[in-house]
Amino acid sequence: MTELKAYKQPLCCVLSVLICLGLSTAGVAQSKTTNDEMTAPTRDPRAVAAENSGGGIWKSAVPPVKMKGSFQDHDPIGLVAGQLIPADCSINWIDPDTHKLYCFTSATSLVYFLDSPQTYLLEAERNWRRLKGGGR
Repeated sequence: MTELKAYKQPLCCVLSVLICLGLSTAGVAQSKTTNDEMTAPTRDPRAVAAENSGGGIWKSAVPPVKMKGSFQDHDPIGLVAGQLIPADCSINWIDPDTHKLYCFTSATSLVYFLDSPQTYLLEAERNWRRLKGGGR
């Protein structure tokens, strides 16, 4: 039994070296590409269509049907700041309580909003009425 223990540690070292060598050679084999493969990448047709329309690749995320968000598609964080900032609803959030859709101009705006959505919605609603002339 003690003889087995004496071989166990060197055997583990040899196995780990062989595994590392196998993984590194597999990575090298996979990374070899021909010039034809590098010059002719596969393109997503939606991304090509978005680029040709002048909207860029991120505009391919805009839903094909116009979505109707609360505040006439204006960003709630913009409303909290007292500004009417229109959004295209490609970045949106649905209130789990009221099932209303809210549109955002950027992911940063959405993340900021999600820190305290109900607080921001109350302030956005107050400013929305004021900016639209319906409140004092």
